[in-house]
Amino acid sequence: MSEIEDYNQQKPGKTSKQHNILPIWGNEQTMNLNPLILANIQGSSYFKVHLFKLKTYHEVVDEIYYQVKHLEPWERGSRKTAGQTGMCGGVRGVGAGGIVSTAFCLLYKLYTLRLTRKQVNGLLQHTDSPYIRALGFMYIRYTQPPADLFDWYVDYLDDEEEVDPRAGGGGSTTIGALVRQMLIKLDWFSTLFPRIPVPIQKQIEQKLAEHNRQSNASKPSNYRGAIGNGNNSSASSAGNYNTGRTESDRREHDDRDRRDYGEAEKYSKDRPVRRDDRDRERERDRDRERDRDRDKERRDRDRVRERHRDRSRSRDRRDRSRERPRHRSRSRDRRHR
Repeated sequence: MSEIEDYNQQKPGKTSKQHNILPIWGNEQTMNLNPLILANIQGSSYFKVHLFKLKTYHEVVDEIYYQVKHLEPWERGSRKTAGQTGMCGGVRGVGAGGIVSTAFCLLYKLYTLRLTRKQVNGLLQHTDSPYIRALGFMYIRYTQPPADLFDWYVDYLDDEEEVDPRAGGGGSTTIGALVRQMLIKLDWFSTLFPRIPVPIQKQIEQKLAEHNRQSNASKPSNYRGAIGNGNNSSASSAGNYNTGRTESDRREHDDRDRRDYGEAEKYSKDRPVRRDDRDRERERDRDRERDRDRDKERRDRDRVRERHRDRSRSRDRRDRSRERPRHRSRSRDRRHR
């Protein structure tokens, strides 16, 4: 049985778009968010006090319009990752936290409302702010079954509305490029999107490549020439989709996902051991052995010093005890005289 057939037997049936109730994919308690980000959201006063007062979908949409200025999970400069290594490294979102962004607080607030299909479509087609639309796409990416993602995103793959997801600005892109990134990458600034099963990821890549061919064929020649000359860099990066590069990216992100969410043992079995890794492991073993030897020597020295101190104290006591009777006898002799 092929991998795709095996997955199709295990996966739930594809949801009907005619039904207004949306299913929830994955962990319904966490919305598939990184545990550190979720803990910071639930502990923030903005979420617990201010957003708690918002009870309706339209109130939350208005709050997005006024408050969301970027799409990163942390506010700029609030996350201190200097000097952290390994599992506490900065890019994976598992080290020291910071001030969680209003965007992710509002994304989780939308989740607590359990949006309907009509409401999510309202987010995707909203005309007031690209950030309202972007949070709609992120809501889909975090909560919807992987088999449905392409159908949700396909109508927006060539959307030219601009949005800047980076905190502090300087990363302007289009909605279309943003949607493509959500389909083919796991990284989202300092956190990860939920993993897409490999059979579904391959189907998405095939559908995306077919869409690109049809889209390029339907464009006029002068438009394609403009892209080739670099006059529309965002459209060029969205149109020239490289499936080979995505395959390597996906493998890298799958490995990173295993490390970040506590599957280190599985990761170490799956990943081939490289020579550099073995050398680093040997060096770490040598360092640990050196440290143990130093600790043992230090403990031995301390024991020897303690023994010497005990002996010297016992000698002093014996000497004092010998001297005392002698002085007493002399004093008695004087009195008797």
